[in-house]
Amino acid sequence: MEPQDLQRQPLGGAAEVQMCQAIFPSHANHLGELSAGQLLKWIDTTACLAAEKHAGVSCVTASMDDIQFEETARVGQMINIKAKVIRAFNTSMEVRLKPVTLLTEQDQVEHDLASERRKVRLQQEDTFQSLMRESSRFDDVICDQEDGMVSTGDTWVQSIELVLPPHANHHGNTFGGQIMAWMETVANISASRLCGSHPILKSVDMFKFRGPSTVGDRLVFNAIVNNTFQNCVEVGVRVEAYNCDEWSKGQGRHINSAFLIYYAIDDNEEVIMFPRVKPISKDDVRRYRGAIARKRIRLGRKYVISHKEDIPLCVHWDASNQAYLSHSNVDALKGLAAKSGWEVTSAVGKIKMHTLEESDVLSVWVEKQVERPANLAFDLLSDFTKRPQWDPHYLSCEVIDLVSDDDTIYYITCPKVSGSKPIDLVVLVSRRKPVKDSNTYVVAVKSVTLASVPPSPQYNRSEITRAGFLIQAVDSSSCTVSYMIQISSSTLPYFAGNLGGWSRSIEETAASCIQFIEKTTIGRFINK
Repeated sequence: MEPQDLQRQPLGGAAEVQMCQAIFPSHANHLGELSAGQLLKWIDTTACLAAEKHAGVSCVTASMDDIQFEETARVGQMINIKAKVIRAFNTSMEVRLKPVTLLTEQDQVEHDLASERRKVRLQQEDTFQSLMRESSRFDDVICDQEDGMVSTGDTWVQSIELVLPPHANHHGNTFGGQIMAWMETVANISASRLCGSHPILKSVDMFKFRGPSTVGDRLVFNAIVNNTFQNCVEVGVRVEAYNCDEWSKGQGRHINSAFLIYYAIDDNEEVIMFPRVKPISKDDVRRYRGAIARKRIRLGRKYVISHKEDIPLCVHWDASNQAYLSHSNVDALKGLAAKSGWEVTSAVGKIKMHTLEESDVLSVWVEKQVERPANLAFDLLSDFTKRPQWDPHYLSCEVIDLVSDDDTIYYITCPKVSGSKPIDLVVLVSRRKPVKDSNTYVVAVKSVTLASVPPSPQYNRSEITRAGFLIQAVDSSSCTVSYMIQISSSTLPYFAGNLGGWSRSIEETAASCIQFIEKTTIGRFINK
């Protein structure tokens, strides 16, 4: 037997299990890195032990929500896995469970987040179907033909495994972790057909167990690339189980499915860009669109999964350094707009939404077509005291300091979301009219700190790293208004529902912005 140290000890009032494992060559891939499949097996085992400790009965894995892989481990290292029962839901098991005792503030935070995750999980199917209906109503890149596109059929991989006693528990049911490990192996092969390199598992979009399999079953794993997103790829895996009689008749049971997201790096450790895939059949198109919908849902779930606090980045306002702070504010917004990798997530009428993922950083770009001159839109949108008139996310906005004709510091309050405190911000807004050979107006926003406006116990002080409006003239009577923002943990809840597809708040706010600009006539604005 391989060395293994399993400890089970309570932390606070909750059942917790810790597993410490040494990583041996048998646990690793050809690069000497811990196999993602092996890690999934250990995670499943540890979680199951924690569940059994709380429930007092044998437990099986029903599903695993989003799994994020952030670092790699190598042969010779030790890995410590902790599993803790955060919240018990009666409908998840066939017995009624005792509630989890909460002893610390962190226990309460995790308990509340578990409820949020469950709500998202329960509404995911309805959200997914809604997004699928929406995607069928607007043109997307499916119809575009490019050189180097790969047929999704070329990525299909099938594998068959026989369930033996070491693969099953004492009831004879196949370990969920073992199935997940097999699924990761076949998915990895499918992804490798696109990148010519060894794919690295980035995340898993829900392992869902639909039924059991037992010793003696033949498990058939089918994997295929559903879609690529520049530097990552989604692989769908379906598992069917056959006993001897079903095997001879070719009638299997669908027991599991999951969607795994991979990325790859080259010899220089640069991220590889995946070629676009070309769906051929109706099933290909359905899977292609489904991958887009799932990616959007993943974005929306992100804040209830990670719950990471931002490291404060905003700078202290210094009047003596005014020019530099103003220019850096504008340059930050322009730099965000110039980034490559923006992807369309929705397009309805005059409004189009894009997202950009860079490691743990998420940015949103909302593009609006407005039937008014660019200079009018610029004057209206650069005056943040008017923003509460059209943006429901702004409760109030007052001027703190008129720094110059082009720079103003504002104090902003926003409503609370998901039971938390409302947030407040202190921001520098820097406006720039078009320079020579340009037709773009800029309204850049960045958080600053002021000794005269300290954080208040009534609010959670938030920050904006970079955000703002870029307004481009289309002709003398219309323009394109783009709002961009780099999301922080405190602002993500305001965007999460929309990104995930179960809210339309961003589109509604964008429509309100369009109406606000278009209902303001030039003459009336000048008279004011």
